[in-house]
Amino acid sequence: QVQLVESGGGLVQPGGSLRLSCAASGITFSLYRMGWYRQAPGKQRELVASITTGGSPNYAASVEGRFTIARDNAKNTVYLQINNLQPNDTAAYYCTAAWISRQYWGQGTQVTVSS
Repeated sequence: QVQLVESGGGLVQPGGSLRLSCAASGITFSLYRMGWYRQAPGKQRELVASITTGGSPNYAASVEGRFTIARDNAKNTVYLQINNLQPNDTAAYYCTAAWISRQYWGQGTQVTVSS
């Protein structure tokens, strides 16, 4: 059974930081391209960052410079470091794992940025 379990979300003030984690099980983690999506209320889900099996990151233009994605294949975990959080970063953040035609999703973790 494949599971992606996100953690690390919460309420943070503008300018703060969070590190999201996604622990994977039931897959050969090193084969999967990992990604983070987010979905704000009333908006479409958007890809914010992804990382290849070789560790090469890609970012949406809207988050580049503030978000950092990393993976630890030994721990089957992908991370998303988010710095200088802004109110428009408020969203549910979802982890995804993709390999060939397979794609799996986590249940999401909520990030709320508010003073």
